[in-house]
Amino acid sequence: METTYRFNQAIMKLYNAFHDNTLNPESCTQCAVGNILDNNDFWKHLSDNHGSLRLNYVGLVHQNLGRRFNGYTPLELLQIETVFLKNCGYSLPLHYKGHKPNNPRDKEILFHGLAAVVTQLCKLDNIPNIMDCSKLFAYNLEDTIQEKSILKNSVEIA
Repeated sequence: METTYRFNQAIMKLYNAFHDNTLNPESCTQCAVGNILDNNDFWKHLSDNHGSLRLNYVGLVHQNLGRRFNGYTPLELLQIETVFLKNCGYSLPLHYKGHKPNNPRDKEILFHGLAAVVTQLCKLDNIPNIMDCSKLFAYNLEDTIQEKSILKNSVEIA
C-alpha cells in the first residue's frame, strides 16, 4: 500500500507520543494535532473553541490562502482533533462543564482516540483504512448485512 509523506510523518509522531506517554488530549501541544505539528500550539488560533470544526477568521484566511501545516489544511487539522477528542470520550467543543473521561491519559482511552485518528488520516489521504482488520479475517461486514436482509425478507414472504 502506498501512503503519503504527511501520513507517514503523522503516524510516526503519534506512535512516539503514545509510547513515550506524552499524549495528552487536554494540552494543545500534546494532543493529536499538537503532536502532528511538532508540539506547537499555534493551531489553536484557527478556531475559537477547542474541539470545534468551525474555522474562525484567522483559520479561514489560512484555509483560503491554501496554507498547510505539516501537509494539513486548517480544516483538516480541526477534523483530526475533533475525531481524537470525541473518541477519547469528550463532549465537544471542550468546555469545563462538558463530559470528559475520568482519566484522560489512560492508555485504552488514548488508543481509541488514536485508532479513530488513523482512520481519519486514511480518509484524508484516500488510502485504505489500515485499522480495518476485516481483510485479515477475510470477512466483509457489508456482505453479511446484505445476507441477513435477504434471509429476513425471504422469511417474511414465506
